[in-house]
Amino acid sequence: MRTHNKFASHYFCALALAAAVASPALAQKPVPIGFITTLSTPAGYLGEDERDGFMLAVKEEGGKLGGIPVDVRIEDDGLKPANAKLTADRMLQEGIKLFTGINFSNVMMAVGPTVIGAKAFYISNNAGPAAFAGKNCNPYFFGAAFQNDTFADTVGFVANEIGAKKAVIMVPNYQAGRDAAEGFKKTFKGQIVAEIYTKLDQTDFSVELARIRGLDADTLFQFHPGGTGINLVKQFSSSGLDKKLKMVTPIYSMDERMLAAVGQAGKGFYMSSLWSADLPNAANKKFVESFTKTYNRVPTAQAAQSYDTALLIGSALKAVDGDMSKTDAFRDALRKADFHSVRGNFKFGPNQFPIQDWHMLETVDDGKGNVVYKNVKTVAKDRGDPYAADCKM
Repeated sequence: MRTHNKFASHYFCALALAAAVASPALAQKPVPIGFITTLSTPAGYLGEDERDGFMLAVKEEGGKLGGIPVDVRIEDDGLKPANAKLTADRMLQEGIKLFTGINFSNVMMAVGPTVIGAKAFYISNNAGPAAFAGKNCNPYFFGAAFQNDTFADTVGFVANEIGAKKAVIMVPNYQAGRDAAEGFKKTFKGQIVAEIYTKLDQTDFSVELARIRGLDADTLFQFHPGGTGINLVKQFSSSGLDKKLKMVTPIYSMDERMLAAVGQAGKGFYMSSLWSADLPNAANKKFVESFTKTYNRVPTAQAAQSYDTALLIGSALKAVDGDMSKTDAFRDALRKADFHSVRGNFKFGPNQFPIQDWHMLETVDDGKGNVVYKNVKTVAKDRGDPYAADCKM
């Protein structure tokens, strides 16, 4: 079952219509953007954050990106690759040439080939499969958030920083999970004691935690975003394993909304992140203030990445005056990344995936009974991904 965000689409179409009535000579047909994401299932809040971050940028420009009117067509994939592919097929038939929104890499692997095969652009606000980063890179695919290995190989740096010696890897058995495991193994200097692969929608981890209890390890590297990660952290804490093992994760396994849900169970984690709310650059300060005021909650990294994705798209739409038939010029403008990222340093590598900084965060008690993030240090400057050298474009 699919849902369509008619309010968002009709609202921005209405803005464009109002502009046309007020000034016919300046009227411009809105550029349609297909925004397919996960809005249902326990992982639905991730899609909500991505949608809200993207739409905040559109809202701030009064229905435009880069000064160009846009019609953002938002649909729920239900975390089902087949659903997402059907939606993408229909959108392509409707003439849409610009896509974003997908959160999970297994969904991306179903949609990406369809979109880029039709010579439409996919600008990923989250998923960064290795399959699109190396020898199979594509001029129509941009990873505006990260390449999957990098959110995990930077956790390897974090594990080294805290003196971890023996680690268990525990990730879901899908594209991003497997990429995460490979990334962590590339940079962690200690011993990998075991690799455990869980189901993507798993909620009970008692069997896996019992196994981990019997292993000679001092650290658990895990990547479980959304509701599954919340359950895992609560069960990890209640099992008492938090007294035996240090937990290291990417920010996507303990984002702001997850941290609020698990409370004290989330204290003492170490993680890598490409963004945090306290990054001191002006663009980030503006974004955090605007997002919090608009949605009455603190943004997550997913929201920040989506906001950046919208700004990136806006910079390219501005360069071609909204004319998506100027394919080469639009791509060239995307590659320039001519926008002020909330992450600070940001540019594209030769495979159209980011080169950016990664930071070490720790979850600590703020002295008032709340668990919060502490930005400890930058663990990787201008970090690209390991597949860029294999990309020939």
